[in-house]
Amino acid sequence: MANRNSSRRRRKKDLKKKTAPPVGMIIVGVGIILLGIAALFIFPSDKNTKTSPSPEDEYSSIPLPVEYDAPELALTNLANEDQSLADYRGSVVMVNLWATWCPPCKAELPILQEYYKDHKDEGFVIIGIDSQESLKQVEGYIKTTTVKYPIWIDPKGAAGMAFNSFSLPASFVIDRDGVVRLAWTGAISKNMLEKHVTPLIQK
Repeated sequence: MANRNSSRRRRKKDLKKKTAPPVGMIIVGVGIILLGIAALFIFPSDKNTKTSPSPEDEYSSIPLPVEYDAPELALTNLANEDQSLADYRGSVVMVNLWATWCPPCKAELPILQEYYKDHKDEGFVIIGIDSQESLKQVEGYIKTTTVKYPIWIDPKGAAGMAFNSFSLPASFVIDRDGVVRLAWTGAISKNMLEKHVTPLIQK
């Protein structure tokens, strides 16, 4: 009997050795499965892939469509000459309220200048109105930039009151008939200008 029991135990051990997969194979198999799952997250299918917005678009504001007559506004430019919005009737005018102490305002000046350069021959003008600073302050700063569009001085903040805007930067686009069509509060990107302002210029 003892020999029979011993023989049975040996057979069971031999059977386990034959049927149980090696530990190494189990580890490799689990590793392959984990890699496959990770690949689904790292390399999603094209159907689920979304294009991320460019940094400048992500942090730029979207204009609000509006419709009201442009306010009567008369100020002076850097040459201390009288200027009025009425003088630009027939052109598409973008009024940009800004200040030299405002970082977002200064950051968008090159963008505005580039857009102005691209469209100034199409009956388009940008008027940068500095809010509540002196001619000397503004003139000194503008000399350090590439800005070529008209700059007006607004020491008393008249433009902000005229457009009912009390934050900087802020921009307003006036069509050729003297009607305000777009209102912006916050930073502006070149792509947003092309998307929203260019159609008004091309009308």
